[in-house]
Amino acid sequence: MVLTFIFFLPFALAHASPPLQSLQPLIDATPSGGVLRPAPGTYAGPALIERPMTLDGGGKLRLEGGGKGTVLTLHASGATLRGLAIAGSGDSHDAVDAGLLIEGDDNLVEGNVIEDVLFGIHVRQGNRNRIVGNVVSGRPAPRGQRGDGLRLWNSRHNRIEDNVFSRVRDLTFANSPDNRIAGNRLVDGRYGMQFVFSPRALVERNDIRDTDTGIAVLYSPDLTLRGNTVAHALDGGGAGITVKDSGEALIEDNVVLHCAAGLSANAPLNAEAALTVRNNRFAHNVIGMYFYGEKGGHRITGNRFENNLTQVAVSAAGVGEANLWRGNTWSDYRGFDRDGDGIGDTPHEIWLYSDRIWMETPRAKFFGNAPALELLDLLERLAPFASPSLILRDSAPRMVK
Repeated sequence: MVLTFIFFLPFALAHASPPLQSLQPLIDATPSGGVLRPAPGTYAGPALIERPMTLDGGGKLRLEGGGKGTVLTLHASGATLRGLAIAGSGDSHDAVDAGLLIEGDDNLVEGNVIEDVLFGIHVRQGNRNRIVGNVVSGRPAPRGQRGDGLRLWNSRHNRIEDNVFSRVRDLTFANSPDNRIAGNRLVDGRYGMQFVFSPRALVERNDIRDTDTGIAVLYSPDLTLRGNTVAHALDGGGAGITVKDSGEALIEDNVVLHCAAGLSANAPLNAEAALTVRNNRFAHNVIGMYFYGEKGGHRITGNRFENNLTQVAVSAAGVGEANLWRGNTWSDYRGFDRDGDGIGDTPHEIWLYSDRIWMETPRAKFFGNAPALELLDLLERLAPFASPSLILRDSAPRMVK
């Protein structure tokens, strides 16, 4: 008698995909200065580049990390990464699991797509790198639990230009002076950008929307924020632009729309540390500008304050008055321009009436702009119960065209 044995493989095993080819042997076989253009397809990571070379995916190569560690590490100088799709990092914040880690100088990273990663691009002690035209998106998670779309640590003279970031935590620049960040777009993040001990950055033409805070500058003097758009930074009491102990910053030609506060800043530590805030537009914010501290000194000229619920707020009487206010446009200015020179005939003044209750008492801030306080404010203006305090006097307000 002949016995016949028939084995049935599990369906999933019988139809399992073959393992992905590793990209590492191809990288290892490429000489210094060489160009690697792998055949189109999906390759297995993680991968490490340790010599100057060009890795060009032509928009048809995908590198999968398999959910472990950092997907691609560039530990070299003078390399080029172009046209890659990078995905599948690990999920460790402590290890900073990222799509791409750069640990070198003078590299070019352009036209790549980085998705389904914890951190997007991490530059660690890398100088003069160009990160241009990449698209980075993170994983679905509460904003505080995501990784940064871009993180620079101890890195100088890098150029971050024309990238698109979405569904990330922050763009973070820590201990990283002298970088240029221009033409980038970020949607759905916690901080659009935060600079910590990173002086002399040039931040221009960026578009930041739907974040808790737009641009935060901490202990980073001599920054230039120019021509940026920040909109819808409302959650957690965030501001479109917030500056703390970062003197001599130039904030000009920015548009800040529909934020909890357009600009928030502390009083300068000394006269040389004052901010220059000019030719910006602050419109439809809960508070156009907010200052806290014991004194003023900032130079605020040529700005447009349009239809903010509260144009300017301060933590205590006298803080705003000590700033220089001149040539700003105020949507609530009630003066005239009889000589037609474009300048109001009388100064624009903002006084503290009942709103000093929520400005000077943090616990009462919840009731700011509430109907009861608005009514009390009206009564105070009609028949003051106490002498109001002056917040600011703009001696030459521009007329609204």
